[in-house]
Amino acid sequence: MIMRYGRLATLSLTHVSAATLAIALSFVLSVAHAQNAGEETVTPVMKQEIPRNAGDHVLLATVSYAPGQTSEAHLHNGPVFAYVLEGHIASQSGDGPLKTYGPGESWYEPEGTPHRVSRNASDTESAKLLVFAIVDGEKPIKKPLPAQ
Repeated sequence: MIMRYGRLATLSLTHVSAATLAIALSFVLSVAHAQNAGEETVTPVMKQEIPRNAGDHVLLATVSYAPGQTSEAHLHNGPVFAYVLEGHIASQSGDGPLKTYGPGESWYEPEGTPHRVSRNASDTESAKLLVFAIVDGEKPIKKPLPAQ
């Protein structure tokens, strides 16, 4: 994936754990409250088990593709969760099939899985992903796929 961003904000696992607990508690309370007050509906998009000690930082970033733009084949140094915000993304991880994802669709890439194809499926419209990754703070989010 092509990542264009200035500074990255990273959080330690301690902060993430505390934040996760706070979010989970507020979610439980808001769902209980929402059932009584007729408020918003919360719909899970993805649930994926992750390996323990997968990394010590959380990265949340957007990845923007111009029409027809393609990323080089690569690997990720931690588990990656991708969610399509705009447009359509063609993606192939590991030996899986090439799939096209549209707005609201998501996928998971385990650490070290070859990401063979990642491209904007359209030659006329831009596309954008939201990426959530758990990474070692000392390593880049991605590295080129080794030559076969």
